[in-house]
Amino acid sequence: MADKAVKQRYAVIGAGWAGCAAAMELARAGHSVTVFEAARTLGGRARRVERENTLLDNGQHILLGAYTETLRLIKLAGQDPAELILTLPLQMRYPADSGGMDFIAPRLPAPLHLAWALLRAKGLLRADKLALMRFSTAMRWMGWQLYNDCTVSELLQRFDQTDRLNRLMWHPLCLAALNTPPERASARVFINVLRDSLGASRRRASDMLIPKADLSTLLPDAAARYVERHGGTVRTGAKVDALQALADGCWQLDETGTYDGVIIATSSVQAASLLQGLQDARLDEAIGRMQAFTPEAISTCYLQYDASVRLDLPFYALVDTPGQQHWGQFVFDRGQLDSKQAGLLAVVVSASSAAAEQGHGPLAQAIAAQLAQVLQRPELAQPAWTQLITEKRATFACTPELARPGNASGVPGLLLAGDYTANDDRTQDYPATIEAAVRSGVAAAKAVTTGKAAKQP
Repeated sequence: MADKAVKQRYAVIGAGWAGCAAAMELARAGHSVTVFEAARTLGGRARRVERENTLLDNGQHILLGAYTETLRLIKLAGQDPAELILTLPLQMRYPADSGGMDFIAPRLPAPLHLAWALLRAKGLLRADKLALMRFSTAMRWMGWQLYNDCTVSELLQRFDQTDRLNRLMWHPLCLAALNTPPERASARVFINVLRDSLGASRRRASDMLIPKADLSTLLPDAAARYVERHGGTVRTGAKVDALQALADGCWQLDETGTYDGVIIATSSVQAASLLQGLQDARLDEAIGRMQAFTPEAISTCYLQYDASVRLDLPFYALVDTPGQQHWGQFVFDRGQLDSKQAGLLAVVVSASSAAAEQGHGPLAQAIAAQLAQVLQRPELAQPAWTQLITEKRATFACTPELARPGNASGVPGLLLAGDYTANDDRTQDYPATIEAAVRSGVAAAKAVTTGKAAKQP
């Protein structure tokens, strides 16, 4: 077992958010860390890209005030969240006369902020509001725990949620949080997210946080600087093809040297491939679970208009009705986040496999037409340019009772980190989000240094 006071050499494979979190924790503990990232840009599936001479993200994100570990590491890396993130109160606001609702929480103590928001909400009938109150009360009484998992749709039906409330509140929240349609999504994991946001004792936990900086700037780039300041190394364009377990319990990565422990923080597909190369039966369970995942896509459509184009709010929810070619679920005014991006709108389509089948050009055109109609602004039908980015393996389908591997791989000294891993306590499991990735990275770093995954004697 490694002594905490002894400086160890660790390798982290992958510089997405999980890998960055793991590397920072190891560096903070005084260990020597080498990070290997195959790409040239840090951030993994939440990173900066450049299109049309504009810095974009491979996907538009909303964080939550409940993302405590993410916010902690942003600060630890020397970043000021107030400068990099726009903080808004919990809200679900649709464009006027678009068939939606207007729900916004005031800055009151929890849970009064939700009660007041529900009381003042527009576009919801009395039956809708009573159903939402009934659901919230029941969840609090249950301690926000669901021991027998089911789909989100089954959960909502069990608590008599109205069709309108499902369409305007629960359906978009489920898609945004789990990237899985309610009829297939895990109710237990959905409740975990609601517990830490809507059900939290602190109002700030329910705040919606929209990055003003690109995702790589928000943490990954700063994490690399933190690791390097603490004597570590971050290597980009460095793909690891193979691992080798040595007789003394150490590990070798390709021809790069030996390490006391390794954290694999790549995607589940890449992690499974690396584990298979070890040909160790102890890894079979973790490999099998990763290979059983079903990928879910997320598409983000960027539309550039004249710099004078501005929405009334930083973002709106949109009613998605694929039958009418309305695929967009949220639209963001990037100009209100960064003045250099005036006139740039970003539209998110979660669980976007069916939408992406339309093809980039037709889907972007359909989204522009949707914006023009629901926002009642004909000029939005003709953007100067569009850029559609689809991450085909953005997340896994977060289905009920899904068997996910933990941080421990089954082999001492070899850890897994990523948004796909499970917590030891399943009532704490998160969907594939930035916070889930960060928590997993932190947990893996602690495990590899505290003996939970120490080398065998």
